[in-house]
Formats: sequence, C-alpha cells, structure tokens
Amino acid sequence: MTKPVLFSPVKLICGIMASTEDIFLMGEHYLQNLYGEIDSRSQAFDFTATDYYEKEMGLYLKRKFISFSSLIPPESISRIKIETNSLEDKIRSEHGAKNRIINLDPGYLTTSALIMATAKNFSHRVPLKNGIYAHLELLFGKNDVRHLEWTYPDIINQSYHDYFRSVRKTYLSQLQKV
Repeated sequence: MTKPVLFSPVKLICGIMASTEDIFLMGEHYLQNLYGEIDSRSQAFDFTATDYYEKEMGLYLKRKFISFSSLIPPESISRIKIETNSLEDKIRSEHGAKNRIINLDPGYLTTSALIMATAKNFSHRVPLKNGIYAHLELLFGKNDVRHLEWTYPDIINQSYHDYFRSVRKTYLSQLQKV
C-alpha cells in the first residue's frame, strides 16, 4: 500500500483585470495585505483575446499577473478564490460601481503546471472545495511551455509564457530552500 505524501508548497499567483491603473493598484494593495509580499509583476497586457468581460466591466481592459513571495499549500486555493471573489465585490462597492470593476483570478505554479481557480464548472475542470474548481492552463517542460485546447485565449500568448517561465524559475529556487 502506497501512503500519501504531503503536497509540495506551490507559488501563488493572481491575474488582475481592470481598465485603470488606480484599480490595479488597489487590487494589489488588498492582495498584498491578504497574501504577503508581491515578488513579481507582469506587464499590463491588453485583454483583446475575447470580449467575454466587456459587457460587465467595459472596454479597454488590461490584464497583469503578480506572484507572491510566500509559498502556499495547494489545497488553500479554494479558500483564496472565495476571498478574491469577495474582494472584487468590496472594490466595486468602494468605488460605488454598479458592476464589477476588477477581476481577480488566483492560481498557482507547480514545477510542471499553471493551475487557475474558478467558480465555473466545465467538463475539464476538477472540483476542489466549496464550489471552486481547478483549471489546468499550462504545462512546463524543461525548455518549453505548452498550452492545452481549453487554455484561456489570452494565456496562449508567448509574452504570458515568458512571464510564467520567470516566475517558475523563482519558484524552483525557492523550493531548493524548503
């Protein structure tokens, strides 16, 4: 009988989508208060791969990713997704907005993959806890990044891959110290 082994800690990341820099900064501020020091930020990418969020959040959306210094247990991602959903509503309310003005998408990097958390079920998503699902986005090889047929359209972008490779490099270095 094989005994289960505890999971290795993972690198917490969060995608932030908004239309203005002040909203990005507010999101980062709240996220840092919850999850600790931010150790990397991607550039802000124009979010043009889909118009999925335009009706709710407006035009000229951008998305950036951040990663955090502290590693987390992977099983905590369900709680984190629920917290970030509440944070979206708090920021909307503080701005007196009718609709959501920020989208926060937490996930994590392992040595071999990028996993995002979502509250939307679909055939390829794995139920975790409390209505939250794991969405496998990218696979990391020794020298490459592979997307899957269901990878979100913007995450297929090579610039995103470059960012996630750099975060993975930091993560691999952190794992050597654990």
